[in-house]
Amino acid sequence: MAGEHGGGRRGGESRDPPAAPVRVLQSLRVKICEAKNLLPYPGPNKMRDCFCTVNLDQEEIFRTNVVEKSLNPFYGEDFYFEIPRMFHSLSFYIYDKSLLQRDLRIGKVAIKREELCRFYGKEPWFPLQPIDSNSEVQGKVHLELKLNELITDNGSVQQLMVHIVECEGLPLVNGQSCDPYASVSLVGPSRNDQKKTKVKKKTSNPQFNEKFYFEVTRSSSYTKKSQFQVEEEDIEKLEVRVDLWNNGNLAQDVFLGEIRIPVRVLRNDSSHQAWYWLLPKDNGSKSSKYDDLGSLRLSICYTEDYVLPSDCYCPLKTLMMKSPDIKPITASAAFILGEICRDKNDAILPLVRLLLHHQKLVLFVTTIAQLDLNDTQEANTIFRGNSLATRCMDETMKIVGNHYLKVTLKNVIDEICESPKPCEIDPNRLREGDSIDNHKDNLRYYVDKVFSCIVKSSMSCPTVMCDLFSSLRHMAVRHFPNDRHVQYSAVSSFVFLRFFAVAVVSPHIFHLRSHHPDAQTSRVLTLISKTIQTLGSVGSLSKSKTSSFKEPFMCEFYKMFEEETYTADVKKFLEEISSTESKEPSGMSESVILKEGEMYKRAQGRTRIGKKGFNKRWFSLSSREFAYHKQKDKEPVFRIPIKNILAVEKLDESAFNKNNMFQVIYGEKPLYIHASNCVEASEWIEVLSRVSRRNPRRLGKYHPSAFINGTWLCCKASSESTEGCSPCTAGVPADVALDIDGDRECEKIYSLFSTNMPKLQKMEENLPSKSITVNRGPYS
Repeated sequence: MAGEHGGGRRGGESRDPPAAPVRVLQSLRVKICEAKNLLPYPGPNKMRDCFCTVNLDQEEIFRTNVVEKSLNPFYGEDFYFEIPRMFHSLSFYIYDKSLLQRDLRIGKVAIKREELCRFYGKEPWFPLQPIDSNSEVQGKVHLELKLNELITDNGSVQQLMVHIVECEGLPLVNGQSCDPYASVSLVGPSRNDQKKTKVKKKTSNPQFNEKFYFEVTRSSSYTKKSQFQVEEEDIEKLEVRVDLWNNGNLAQDVFLGEIRIPVRVLRNDSSHQAWYWLLPKDNGSKSSKYDDLGSLRLSICYTEDYVLPSDCYCPLKTLMMKSPDIKPITASAAFILGEICRDKNDAILPLVRLLLHHQKLVLFVTTIAQLDLNDTQEANTIFRGNSLATRCMDETMKIVGNHYLKVTLKNVIDEICESPKPCEIDPNRLREGDSIDNHKDNLRYYVDKVFSCIVKSSMSCPTVMCDLFSSLRHMAVRHFPNDRHVQYSAVSSFVFLRFFAVAVVSPHIFHLRSHHPDAQTSRVLTLISKTIQTLGSVGSLSKSKTSSFKEPFMCEFYKMFEEETYTADVKKFLEEISSTESKEPSGMSESVILKEGEMYKRAQGRTRIGKKGFNKRWFSLSSREFAYHKQKDKEPVFRIPIKNILAVEKLDESAFNKNNMFQVIYGEKPLYIHASNCVEASEWIEVLSRVSRRNPRRLGKYHPSAFINGTWLCCKASSESTEGCSPCTAGVPADVALDIDGDRECEKIYSLFSTNMPKLQKMEENLPSKSITVNRGPYS
């Protein structure tokens, strides 16, 4: 039995004002590494074409590419997302891809939410478990149990009332909301009394609100007792069982989960209310032997941030914002945070985001970069270390440079990944019949195209990056006044080596591609990246750039480039992005795809039979418009300019009996869209809201449900033009392109300080007695 008690409210017990709301924000970073020793296919070939899915309960939210003909497939796929709802377990399914039949599920790894923290930062192998339809459950049910005594002519009757209130989070069945009903049984050694609720159509959150009554015991004659009490021997043998089913109509009903509650829980409490997680048949305790299905190696980082109201973080925020002005900078709270964390990355991300949010980042990074320069003896090693400054720069470029990368590289990366030309130039890797000269020409074509896109992109470089590059450039010149190349190498060591070259070789990490490239494409991207790194260096590696390559074949290939021409283009580009002169807003001069994918949209006009349905379409969001297409590569059949979007909001399930729906309000009638899962819906709402938040005509209120049969289902208003009945959720952020939750970053920083308090105390003990005193403030 798994109970999630609803915590019944006790009215009138306290007059204190309600506590300020605490936000619980969940996020998950998963790396699906590889599988091994998968169960062979029962045939002469034995190999399988496998892919892996990630599921919140039974809802698929991500799937890898298919790895063909392997029982030890390597995936190497990274996936990060904000979890928009509560969930019970995280599951990974290995499928064998089938072209003609339904994909075969080989095995799964299922981890309960409360156990995910055990695997944080680890990369263990998980054995695949067998998949049984009776164990694939999700959701919870709200029950009320009450024990009554009825006195009849024949004596007293001990009666149990079972109130099925509602369910939440039932699974989709074959991609559609289910038609659930509940069977309620009182089970004992010699009895099995069963009753059923009505079927609720097309919903994952049915409201049953039905009561059922069962006789627990019956006495032949009534014996007067001062207090009703169930006999011990009877109550120990009885339990309430609630089974949830999907009504199959003509097909067999599908089991959705069960709960079992001993009646003895009412011994000391005549009334009992709680939410219960649905469990597999017999609590999944079936221990039958099964074949070894193989193993899956995963890296799972699940976090829960409990974010308090803003006022609670004011002292900490003030302390962090003073950091750039503290002298020496090594005594600042921000610097100390980076020093005490064993994994520096834990500190750098919230630190960079918070300082960026409050426009303090450029000064802080510039100040700590000076520490690196003070320890640098040779100009050609400038900013090559892995210090706090360089890591902050790396994280800053990832955060603010995402749109810049899409404007600059996405089109050429798409071209390379979707139809890669053969580019292998390593003689040891060439196959029989390959022409190395043709491969060199292909690789030269890609390198020139990527290089050209980069050096012509200075007008799209984000202002924050330009300000940082400008500071680093001037600092380097002051530190090495006699080196004429250092003003360029100080910038190129970041923008080429740590930004563009990394994005080229790992486009999925920077959201330029949805999946890790396959092995052949990865090899092409690696060769391009190596060449771009060297072309982008200006006097910082050595007098001969070819010596930067370890492989002789790369040295030979690099000789195809006229170095002086490329160097001149690089210098011009570096000068432009490290200039503080004003320029046009980043990336607004050309349209770039921000997000795209397949979803369903409700027909906006009536069909021939007079009923509106849902049609599958390919949706694309660019910096200029939101559109849908009948097919991915076809012209849009409908467009909404970004400037015309008035609101983007979730849609109640009750509107069309479908989960994961949202609406784009752009005129008189909204566009209703059905996403494949909760994460996809949440991401679309977030990115559409972000690009349209500065629109002057944005709505303040909206209708959370639909206008059907002459009535708004949410507020029952009869006019379609009636003003919305709920306030819109999206406000106006300080920076539309960078919507940072400052309170969440403060909570992460506070947690890091708290976790590392012993190190802080040790640092305080080692300080000179009269120099500095650590002010713990309200966080001690």
